[in-house]
Amino acid sequence: MSATLLFGLVIGYFVVLLFVAWLTGRKSNNESFFIGNRNSNWILVAFGMIGTSLSGVTFVSVPGAVGKEGFAYFQIALGYIIGYVTIAFVLLPLYYRLNVTSIYNYLQQRLGFTSYKTGASFFILSRTLGATARLYLVVKILQDAILNQLHVPFWLTTLVILLMILLYTFEGGVKTIVYTDTLQTTFMLAGLVICTIYIFNNLGLDFGAGLKAMGEKGYSQVFFTEPSSKLFFLKQILAGAFITITMTGMDQEMMQKNISVRTLRDSQKNMLTFAGVLTLVLLLFLFLGGLLHLFATARGVAATGDELFPAVALQHMPAAISIVFIIALISALFPSADGAITALTSSFCIDILGIKRNPRLDEKAQKRTRQFVHLTFAAIFLICVMVFYQVNSKSMIGVILKIAAYTYGPLLGLFTFGLVTKRSVNDALVPVVCLLAPALCYLVDSHQSDWLGGFQIGSELLILNGLLVFIGLLLLSKPAGVQKVLTAEAS
Repeated sequence: MSATLLFGLVIGYFVVLLFVAWLTGRKSNNESFFIGNRNSNWILVAFGMIGTSLSGVTFVSVPGAVGKEGFAYFQIALGYIIGYVTIAFVLLPLYYRLNVTSIYNYLQQRLGFTSYKTGASFFILSRTLGATARLYLVVKILQDAILNQLHVPFWLTTLVILLMILLYTFEGGVKTIVYTDTLQTTFMLAGLVICTIYIFNNLGLDFGAGLKAMGEKGYSQVFFTEPSSKLFFLKQILAGAFITITMTGMDQEMMQKNISVRTLRDSQKNMLTFAGVLTLVLLLFLFLGGLLHLFATARGVAATGDELFPAVALQHMPAAISIVFIIALISALFPSADGAITALTSSFCIDILGIKRNPRLDEKAQKRTRQFVHLTFAAIFLICVMVFYQVNSKSMIGVILKIAAYTYGPLLGLFTFGLVTKRSVNDALVPVVCLLAPALCYLVDSHQSDWLGGFQIGSELLILNGLLVFIGLLLLSKPAGVQKVLTAEAS
């Protein structure tokens, strides 16, 4: 497969995105960038969020993990459903009632200014690390498949991709991303279906025969019942629920798109529709993973883990399918990076710099500040991707879930304390609690084999982190005065 042809397809794909950005970004302002003028179509948001949630990591790592863990990831996906229902009927009503641009404004109103800044800071840290880990994985695949043959260095590949993302998000922000994510999700899902059908036909299997063959190899096991295992189904389902509540419901990037929808009812329909479709898509990814491992065994493919799907698609499939894979892969790349940079820019401008509260900044001054921050985050992304390139982990989905456990835990503790208690907290000491909890989690995670015997902590480390923050806030709290309690939001 010609590297030049594949590179041309990447450029052509980007031109299409740029055209969509031009159509949607005309006459955009700061409100368009931050929350899409609160006029987004809920169906487009729901569909586009699939691409944002899946990213290149799901596209590559989830199928690659089937060889070791079977369909265990579907246990987490079942927990996702619980999380999305919670977001739809607990968090979204709160955000709409407060009419927030940044969801972390809730923390300021409920707990205090320092808590607000702490929550926003943890989001910025978590989303930066998580998004760059996702970006690294896909860039590395493109580098190995195309750019190495053209003698383009990895850092330049990353830089060019980030410049592409900047070009089509620079003006329209969320208003543009709602449409580009929809386009990219379509391409990604089309690639998933086409690759699945090809392997079916190549192996001469139908659905029933394929599932039976996976079962014989142990690939299709969904539920794991050993309580001490990190794959134990109760731990996985609980972890999935809390991962969703934090990484979606307490994440400015994901909520930024939801609160851009016209009404709360439409936003709830978006969330529930998204939950149902995403569950089916994840199941299809797992099924594809089983097929890929059967194909690898039958054709003598040595690649495993994150390397399996790219190796099969680019080295053992016809050129047309390889093209479909590359287009689907870059369709998975852009939604996870463009939305992240936009949300980080929004959160930093609104939550950290406070440009909305500064009367000295008119619309033009706010725009200049926002554009400078946007460029700065692109530079930070470049640095972080290069760091991941040096580390070069074998399975990025494990890395991303670990990052989430440490950095989203404080957000879980902060929001939960605000929603389920009526107590006021010592606002000045909140950052201390939010730093100590992840540090304690690191100690537990590092010594769990010595301290916990055979019991293994996996993704539920996030829950432990949030619980420690909650307990810390409880110890620092006292009964609140009536004027400081937002009881309506907790109902």
